Amino acid sequence: MKAGIYLEKEQVEIRELPLPEVGDNDVLVQNLYSSICGTDVAVFTHGPNTGHKVTVGGEFGHETVSRVVKVGKNVTDFSVGERVYPYPRYAKGDTKRAGTIGGFSEYILIPNAKRNHSLYAVDDCISDKLASLIEPFTVGCRAARRGMIPCGKEQYVAGQNAVVFGCGTIGIAAAVAFKHFGMEKVMICDRSDFRLSLAEQLGFAVCNTASENFETSAVSYFGTAPSLNGTVASIDCWLDATGAESILDDFLRFGKIESRFVSVAVNNMPRTIDLLHMTYAQQSIIGSGGYMPEDVRDVQEIMASGKWELERIITHEFPLNELEQAIRTASDVDHAGNVVVEMKG
Repeated sequence: MKAGIYLEKEQVEIRELPLPEVGDNDVLVQNLYSSICGTDVAVFTHGPNTGHKVTVGGEFGHETVSRVVKVGKNVTDFSVGERVYPYPRYAKGDTKRAGTIGGFSEYILIPNAKRNHSLYAVDDCISDKLASLIEPFTVGCRAARRGMIPCGKEQYVAGQNAVVFGCGTIGIAAAVAFKHFGMEKVMICDRSDFRLSLAEQLGFAVCNTASENFETSAVSYFGTAPSLNGTVASIDCWLDATGAESILDDFLRFGKIESRFVSVAVNNMPRTIDLLHMTYAQQSIIGSGGYMPEDVRDVQEIMASGKWELERIITHEFPLNELEQAIRTASDVDHAGNVVVEMKG
């Protein structure tokens, strides 16, 4: 099989590897489409240990949709020809491999495969191309879920407002999930007019924070509410999908009473928080990392509904032998949205 191999900063190659041997309890899947994650871009652009922990000289990629091509003699959960989503946390039986399951390889061996654990069936209403975005959409869905207020089993308080910072795949996924869960108004902020235009096509209000005043735009769209520092935009939940240092600072200064902040972007810099101010403002800071099985379910429901034309955010498609160019394209936020790799030739 052909496999994308990570070598070092700005270097990948396509190698011929032996087809994995299928054990009695294993499933072999053929990848159909794979999407390029921001962490793939990071480790390619900046070198090892800057994105997922990708092994130099090893397979990588984790956002993929596949088809079952061979099952072990003890496997009864799956049948050949079935379309599946490899769940990165468990696909290789090692959570440390969540970012390197072999999404840029033609085939992946799923050891000790289990339905709704390491592999999930994919709804027939979802195209192959869109299904390759299930993984990043589950990240955004989990973050949006963390920003909602529960009110009963699988229910959330509706009619509130949210702002999402970051118009990449995860940011757009979070915005869509917010609407799915019952948010009234959702705005997406970014510095790329190209990516914001993709969000506008999906029906979202947008703000380019490089050229527009966020406070003015937010007040105009959301209306006003009280804060400890005076009148501010009526935003109940701020979601950070960029990791920019200023976003948390702005939330603490301009967040309304009882507002909450969800961090899904990776930012490991130490931060200083005025806890007294946050206490009297009754604000909350919430972390969101990864995803859970219910996010796979909800993302497929969102995608299958057809309510949003989500394939619009996929702006480029490349064959596997052009993987390096695909990653370089994905890094160009002013000219590219989501970039996918067509795996099956």
